[in-house]
Formats: sequence, C-alpha cells, structure tokens
Amino acid sequence: MLNNIGMKTGLAAAVLLLLQACGGDAPGAVAGDSAAAPQQTYEWKLVTAWPKNFPGLGHAPEVFAEKVEAMSNGRMKIRVYGDGELVPALEVFNAVSAGTAELGHGAAYYWKGKAPEAQFFTALPFGMNGREMESWIQYGGGQELWDELYEPFNLIPMPGGNTGVQMGGWFTKEINSKEDFQGLKMRIPGLAQDVLSRLGGVPVNMPGSELFTSLQTGVIDATEFNGPYNDLAFGLYEVSDYYYYPGWHEPGSVMEFLFNKEKFEALPADLQEILRTAAEAASLDMTNEFTARNTISLTELVNKHGVELREFPDDLLQELNRISQQVIDELADLSPIGARIHASYREYETNVKQFHAVSEEAFTRARKL
Repeated sequence: MLNNIGMKTGLAAAVLLLLQACGGDAPGAVAGDSAAAPQQTYEWKLVTAWPKNFPGLGHAPEVFAEKVEAMSNGRMKIRVYGDGELVPALEVFNAVSAGTAELGHGAAYYWKGKAPEAQFFTALPFGMNGREMESWIQYGGGQELWDELYEPFNLIPMPGGNTGVQMGGWFTKEINSKEDFQGLKMRIPGLAQDVLSRLGGVPVNMPGSELFTSLQTGVIDATEFNGPYNDLAFGLYEVSDYYYYPGWHEPGSVMEFLFNKEKFEALPADLQEILRTAAEAASLDMTNEFTARNTISLTELVNKHGVELREFPDDLLQELNRISQQVIDELADLSPIGARIHASYREYETNVKQFHAVSEEAFTRARKL
C-alpha cells in the first residue's frame, strides 16, 4: 500500500511539473496567478484602385478589413484608402511592392506595364468566365503561377472578388460593324486595348473616377467599366446613348488583394491564415453582391432612366474573337513564365468548357424551352 501511495505521489508531482513546463495551470490554481504575455498588435494600410466605399469593388476591401479585425480579436486593424487618398489608383501595385502600404486591392491587368503576364489573372477576352477562373486559380495550378510571377516584385496575390460577365460598354454612337471602331476613343483595360487598336480604335486607360467627365466632355467616345451596378453609381447613363452587351473583353474579371511579401511573411502564422480567410470571404461576398445588385440596377437603368440596350452584332463578335486569340497567343510569347501560364490556362479552359457544355450551358438552353 505504501508503494502505491508513493507511486501516486510521484505521478502527481510529474504531472504538475509537466503542466508548469507547458505553461498550463496546475489543478486548483486561481485564474490570474500567471498573466499571459501581451500579444503584438498590427495597424496596416490598404490602398485600393477604387473610390472610397465605391459600390461592389470598393465594398470588398471594407468587408475584408472588418473581418480581419473581428477574427483577430483586434490584434490587426486595417485602414482602407480609396483612389487618390494615399496613392493614385494605378499606383497600388508599386505602393504595396515598395511597402508604402502593406496591402492593396485592384485588378491584375492594371499592372500590365510592370508585368504584362499579370493580365492572365484578371480576364482574357472571350476566355473563361468568373467561376472557371476562380477554379483554375484555386485548383488548376493558377495560384502557384501567379505567386511565381509576383515574387520578384515582393508581392503575394490572392483573389479579391469577381465581377461576373461584364457589359460591353457605353457608346455615344451605334456600333454595327468593325468600321464603327475606326478612330473611336474608348476607355478599356487589359488585352482588350490591343484588340481595339487593331480595329482602328484608340484605347484609353483611366480610373473609374474620371469616366463621367471624360465621356461628357468628349475626351472619350465610349467606355466600359463593369456592369449595371457600378455603371449606375457613376451615372454613365446621363452622358451616353447606347449600352452594349455582352462584355466580350471581360467574361468574369478576378479582382486581387496584393500583400507585401516581406510584411506578410513576418506575421504570426495565425494572422497569415486570418488574412487568407478574410480574402476568401470578401471575394465570395463581392461575387454574390454583383449578381444581386446588377440584376436590380439593370432594371432601374432600363425602366427608370430609359437606357437603350443593344447587342453587339454576331459578325462583329466573331471578328473581335479572332483578333483576341491572336493577342492572347502573343502575350504567351513574351516570356517563359508567360508561356507556362498560357499553357496552364488553355488546358484548364479546354476541359472546363467541355464540362460546362453539358452542365451550365445545357441547363441555360433547357431553361429557355
């Protein structure tokens, strides 16, 4: 019996020592006997390519910041800056790369001057739609290639929302053939700029905040931006006569969060995961919001403001598609990584189109019967 008592006493002592070594409280200890070390807090800046709190696009960074603060229990606070508040819209990439801000929100095709291959990660004319793009990035090897492309710039990219299929744009004159693009000054981003140029048009790159005035004063003859939700917010129906569809140039544009790589990797592992999770949540929120708000806004544009919807002619779309494929292939030839991104994109696109032909597309046709 003495031996059993001795064994129990020794075991209890060992458990006590183990608990103390692991930082745990001993049985019967009073809360507060050992105060936990205070955790470091972080205050980060997030610069965006959108006006502050702009519907949809500007909403996503705010959702992201709110979720990060809530999930981190206040350990990380993120202040969101709109276009021009800290840096201009088209300088977001440079600002985050240099560490002027720890993170940003924009669209990869805005940085074509820095990395032309980045355009693969927003939208390709007549390419994959939003759901297809997101699945390629997450499950088809796209994210790894995106990371590799941005690594020399000290950046980590993550999806930051999706617009879905966009509209074709606002025009001050009717578009009936490719000849109508001759000399047309149009705000349009990404690879579509090269397509427009080959049709004889004049592509212009400018942030959304300048569109209304530029269209009103004749600086540009046409513009696209996104879809009914954002276009209604900009009031473009007041300075344009025709609203064309479909958005051949942006069939499902992926927005992006940009993280300064050095700053991100210096964070504790749990905060890194919180940032990733908040980005995923904000991305899904934007996608769902655009579907809901575009539906309502298109009805308002047509029924309340008398906007005239026009569909691009089939022969024009065929010509735009032909030129688009040439431009995309040329982008792939710019660099070895461009060729690898292109190959990955095309392989995934081919397979997912085959599946969607008998799923999404087949159902859409059936629903119309």
